[in-house]
Amino acid sequence: MRASKTPASMASVAIPDPYTFGTRLCGDLSEGAAREWLVPDGVGGYAMGTVSGLRTRRYHALLVAAERGGSARRVGLAALDPVLVTASGAEVRLATHEWASGAVAPAGHTLLEGFQLEHGLPRWRWRAGDVVLEAELAAVYGRPAYGYRYRLVAGGPVTLRVEALCTWRDQHAERFASGGDPAVQATAEGVIFEDAYRLAGPGWRPAGQWYRDVFLREEAARGLGAREDLWFAGSFNAELTRPGQTLEVTAWAGDLRTVPPPASQIIAAARERALVIESRGADAVAARLLLAADAFVVGGGDPMSGPSGTGAGSDSDSDDPVPHPHVIAGYPWFGPWSRDTMLSYEGLFLTAGRADEGRRLLRAYAATLSEGMLANTADTGSVEYNTADATLWFVHAIGRQVAVAGDTDLAAELAPDLDGILRAHLEGTRYGIRVDPADSLLTQGADHCALTWMDARIDGDPVTQRRGKAVEINALWINALGTIADLFKAVGRDATAVRQRYEAAATSFLRRFPHPDCGLYDLVDGPAGDDAALRPNQLLAHSLPYGPLRGTPPAAVISRRLLTPLGLRTLGPDDPAYQPRHRGSSRDRDAAYHQGTVWPWLLGPYRDALAAAGMPAGLDTVFGGLPGHLGEAGLGSVSETAEGQVPHATSGCPFQAWSVAEALRGWTESAESAGSAGSSVSGASGRTASGGAGASTASGTTDHIARTPSAGEPQ
Repeated sequence: MRASKTPASMASVAIPDPYTFGTRLCGDLSEGAAREWLVPDGVGGYAMGTVSGLRTRRYHALLVAAERGGSARRVGLAALDPVLVTASGAEVRLATHEWASGAVAPAGHTLLEGFQLEHGLPRWRWRAGDVVLEAELAAVYGRPAYGYRYRLVAGGPVTLRVEALCTWRDQHAERFASGGDPAVQATAEGVIFEDAYRLAGPGWRPAGQWYRDVFLREEAARGLGAREDLWFAGSFNAELTRPGQTLEVTAWAGDLRTVPPPASQIIAAARERALVIESRGADAVAARLLLAADAFVVGGGDPMSGPSGTGAGSDSDSDDPVPHPHVIAGYPWFGPWSRDTMLSYEGLFLTAGRADEGRRLLRAYAATLSEGMLANTADTGSVEYNTADATLWFVHAIGRQVAVAGDTDLAAELAPDLDGILRAHLEGTRYGIRVDPADSLLTQGADHCALTWMDARIDGDPVTQRRGKAVEINALWINALGTIADLFKAVGRDATAVRQRYEAAATSFLRRFPHPDCGLYDLVDGPAGDDAALRPNQLLAHSLPYGPLRGTPPAAVISRRLLTPLGLRTLGPDDPAYQPRHRGSSRDRDAAYHQGTVWPWLLGPYRDALAAAGMPAGLDTVFGGLPGHLGEAGLGSVSETAEGQVPHATSGCPFQAWSVAEALRGWTESAESAGSAGSSVSGASGRTASGGAGASTASGTTDHIARTPSAGEPQ
């Protein structure tokens, strides 16, 4: 990531302290259990839970192992429950569980002195009289392995018993005792559970008992199965006679024969790695967003291990042994999706200084192209081609990679693929995706299919099908034409035909889409005619480098009716179809998903649209609600969605790739623009506040990819 200035104006945006919570919040389950932490393993798995220690989701566990690159996962170690045994023999249970009966027992959250998430690592402290116990955990980056350390901070002597509650199931499912006892194999230092993962630590004492009817309140709130049974496999035991002494446990899946380092080493290495990532941020919020972004890029090796911190190895040819990464769309339940990957690309790879990894990813994803379409589920075991926009975001990502990293050789390598994308869209491909020869605009749609990013379905039918010429699809199409024209010129290919197609499509867009009340139609030439619903999709026409309206202000009604502190509503609140809440059953949530629910990722295009038009687009204007949000739901990260009505309660995934990516990119560009003291250049993205490089109009494109920066201009 490029160095950037920290403008004085940033002081007006409140930046919270590290995520530290005291006994009041930790002891209140409505508060403490609503704040979640995430520790990813770098290969698509994770550990996840709440500040209070209560498991509220079926996904909450201390080891969740990824399969097929993160497209599937299995929950393993559900909990490690600490129990203090005093010299008198009294037991103090520090864990917290909720049961189907409604009981909360034990209620260890009431003994929490505090919780802190520091450098992405959670830490709890319980106090029982004069005894203070601390617990920490971290992952071994690059494998499904974790270390858990319990340290006596004050008091003693005490006996510490840590009880292992286990399962092995698909992360979306439940497991019950009625299915039979698990296969358990004893080892000298612990146990192997279902031949799938292994636990090791001191003083292992086997048990073997079902804990029945564990209740998961968040699943109940989502209308899903909210009960499961857990297997009490046994406990680790140690005498802690003085402060500073520890009990350490490790758990790992995959290669069970390769023992991970001790927990203390795992924690120290994870903290050091996080510090390296955070040190690249120009301010506290940027540092936290960089660390949050790191969670989503998986499977490509550790970029922190390379000599420059931007990736190890070279990709000089197609036989490069260095693996390419994937992007996890969101934790805990999403895997890799091409639309999410490409929409997130600029923030996760270019703003984050991971261009080498991104290059490998783009080359690998290009290999999935079929009939001019990018696979939406590349390398996940079930390849689908079912989006109208993922391919166009892919073209955008290539353009940004070449503009930022100067990879014209990549442009030359992928030029035949770009040719194929153009040809397929002009001639027509799957799901009715084709260019209308009458106006050069892109239409799409098929029965029972939702091909845009607003893709929720109920009983197989789209909630917002948007069949026809959708506004953001055509903004992306026009942007793709402008990008490909520049890429072709950069590698010495004739771009005349592409440029002419760009001009024709942009001219038609300016003729067909403007609407006096909502700014732009959301859809034209649909089955029911043109759709003037007020939605944020039109922002892409103003924000993309070659958007047909880049440089002109977005309609004021967008700010007035759609903008919230956490993002933009997906439908105007005056619309009869507006849904103010995103809660309840799967059907209820799908019905509201794009019908008023707020999406934080849209703050990125909103910021770009303002900046390109020369309007105020600083941190206060766009991202003032971001710092506070980082401590409210998924700690240190940005949620997938929030409710349209005040107070905009968060919903969806608490850790979402494109939300983080666009927050990181937008925050960084806003900060750099403010720090440039009047310069129009916005920094790492290569965009400008007044159009400039990457700006476009209906009369032609600006060749920014092949341009050589002037002296004194950021390079």
